[in-house]
Amino acid sequence: MDAKPYLIFRGAHIVDPINRIDAAMDIIVEGDCIHSLVYPGSENSWPQPCEVMDCTGLTAVPGLVDMHVHLREPGQEHKETIETGTHAAASGGFTAVCCMPNTSPANDSPEILRQILSTAKNQGHCKVYAACAVTRGLSGQTLVDFETLAQEGAVAFTDDGMPVKDPDAMRQALKRASALGLPILSHCEEMPLVGGGVMNLGPAAEKLGQKGIPNTAESVMVERDIELSRETGGAVHICHVSTRESVLALEKAKDEGLPVTAETAPHYFMLTDDAVAEKGANAKMNPPLRSEKDRQAIRTALAEGTIDAIATDHAPHSPEEKNAPFENAPNGIIGLETALPLALSLVHDGVITLADMVMKMSVNPSRILGLAPSGLCKGAPADITFIDLDKVYEVNPDRFASKSRNTPFDGMKLTGAAAMTVVDGKITYRCSA
Repeated sequence: MDAKPYLIFRGAHIVDPINRIDAAMDIIVEGDCIHSLVYPGSENSWPQPCEVMDCTGLTAVPGLVDMHVHLREPGQEHKETIETGTHAAASGGFTAVCCMPNTSPANDSPEILRQILSTAKNQGHCKVYAACAVTRGLSGQTLVDFETLAQEGAVAFTDDGMPVKDPDAMRQALKRASALGLPILSHCEEMPLVGGGVMNLGPAAEKLGQKGIPNTAESVMVERDIELSRETGGAVHICHVSTRESVLALEKAKDEGLPVTAETAPHYFMLTDDAVAEKGANAKMNPPLRSEKDRQAIRTALAEGTIDAIATDHAPHSPEEKNAPFENAPNGIIGLETALPLALSLVHDGVITLADMVMKMSVNPSRILGLAPSGLCKGAPADITFIDLDKVYEVNPDRFASKSRNTPFDGMKLTGAAAMTVVDGKITYRCSA
């Protein structure tokens, strides 16, 4: 049997903050791992046989990790499947995703968890990790069997889509997850303050005649969960941060050295609630798009490190569902295929550096989920994202690999996009144009 050739990615500029690499190098892959990194001009020392991919003009970074996606399977396959969702992820430059448990039925048992992980192994285009529910059926009441789910492969626990309303339930969850070394991913939403609102409370809602949701609906529970983290010592990760008040609470928690981390999504640093007038239900999400002051606070928090990660909160819905009257349409937008170009806009605007972006879209999400990122170095898994920083990318939902099309960014022109995605040494996406 002929030896399987080494795969050599030649000429890319590597940006790897873990290993402090910022230089043009050739990446040599053997099987599913990185064999070595060599400087250009070392062709005579390349191992043989080899297959060479010319990556001149591209930037190579440790594989992007989206720690907050909704793959919808099982039970909601009309919106997305594990196969289509991971295809979208690979197309967007992601080598791994962590899926949320609000499926049908909810991922609150070993049987459902095994089903998801097995399907992902057989049909996935990228690595799939799973966060399991905090409470059975996402009811906010009876806690799940944390210990068994952790043994079966859960990397975190969350009732995302719903808050854990009972503070004592959250307190107990933090204790049990902490004993396993796993985080709680908190969907912070104080339902009485939401009060039936469907978009941000402010002039845009008044103009459209819609009931608004105040910033406190998020920030009050952010403050609660920070206090519970302080009491229990449990790691809490605040999902989809959207408000200035939440940022201020996170700043204090960070100053105290509490085990508190946070993410935001591209729509919160790109858009405001004014987008609802033009985009309708495709600009409806939970938490809602906020004011310009909130948007600027999110951008500053990313620049200063108060917000650790950029996640998509990829939430696919069918056109029929999103075409309902605004107040009845489901919350959420897709984001796997637009997140990288949108995050690169922060780099182009000078808000963060490219290395900062890699930290927030690869290194920090991996660390928060306990995945021990190793970056691009000898012996590391060959999970690599290649980026064309100069590519003009126009968002066109008709070209998406995702099963759904619910994005407010359609038609937007951005600079930079994924050029190639490599997972365990296999090319799972390569830009054809």
